[in-house]
Amino acid sequence: NRILVDAGVKRIQQHQCRVGILALLDIAGREATSIRAQDLGFVLGPRINAAGRMESMRIGIECLLADTMETAYPIAQQLNQLNIDRRQIEGEMKQQALSALDSLQLSQQDIPAALVLFEENWHQGVIGIVAGRLKEQFHRPTIVFAPDEDGIHIKGSARSIDGVHIRDTIEQVAEQHPELVSHFGGHAAAAGLTIRKENFEAFKTVFNDCVAAMDESIFQATLWTDGELPVSALQLDTLNWIEQLGPWGQKFPLPQFEGHFKVIDFRWLKETHLKLRLAIDQYSFDAIAFNAAGRFEFDPMRDHVHLVYEIDRNVFNGNVSLQLRIVHLNQ
Repeated sequence: NRILVDAGVKRIQQHQCRVGILALLDIAGREATSIRAQDLGFVLGPRINAAGRMESMRIGIECLLADTMETAYPIAQQLNQLNIDRRQIEGEMKQQALSALDSLQLSQQDIPAALVLFEENWHQGVIGIVAGRLKEQFHRPTIVFAPDEDGIHIKGSARSIDGVHIRDTIEQVAEQHPELVSHFGGHAAAAGLTIRKENFEAFKTVFNDCVAAMDESIFQATLWTDGELPVSALQLDTLNWIEQLGPWGQKFPLPQFEGHFKVIDFRWLKETHLKLRLAIDQYSFDAIAFNAAGRFEFDPMRDHVHLVYEIDRNVFNGNVSLQLRIVHLNQ
């Protein structure tokens, strides 16, 4: 797979690809010549997938099959707008989910073994993303449900943590209480299921009990790093060397480093993303934590941070500079 991805990325860089891909990159403000493997998942993938989540997957297929830029570009614009709509709905749903959890006034020690949530106005196309966000924030297996078209059933999307095989756990519920689960499928990390709306509370209780019976150690998140980088290695040359070893991905994750830094300045972007200006010894550089609001507790009165990060680059007005992509932050 890595060989195929590497070859595909090089073809895109040389514009030897479908015009729909080039149209999507242009709308996203990315140069095809500098695309990286990560951009397949963070730039192209969300826009193509937005069609199936919000409307019809046919739109994404039509974009990829288009023969001319004149045909592809309007479709790519439609996909981009669908992705914007998807992000807005996702944000609203996540906020509603967090509000529901806040209303329970739970301390960190009282968080349930599993999070199982449902609202009548939630969108089926976005529940998987919201489940993933909540799973990352709370380190709990999470299932988010939305209404089915028939008004009788609700459909759920599940995301799990290491140590909890989510499909097998749902199967355990189905075997113990076959009346609670209509359909399900999936694998260790993710699953989908359908239940009757009237059975939601009963399913929630049984599923939570199944997870709660597991070893308590699985609820303690462990973050592995590749150690501290020497200050002299915090430069773009290091990033170039790392990228030459790619493409990185599942089972072959991008290196993550850790370190202590002085905070020179900070600002919030769209009240969601945290941008920091950091210093260590005589060096200074930028760092960014995407979706930091709610994930990390940042105290601007403290002038030092301990970070787990990936090395990245920031391109602005043609200037390229080193940037740290923050994976975890504490003070």
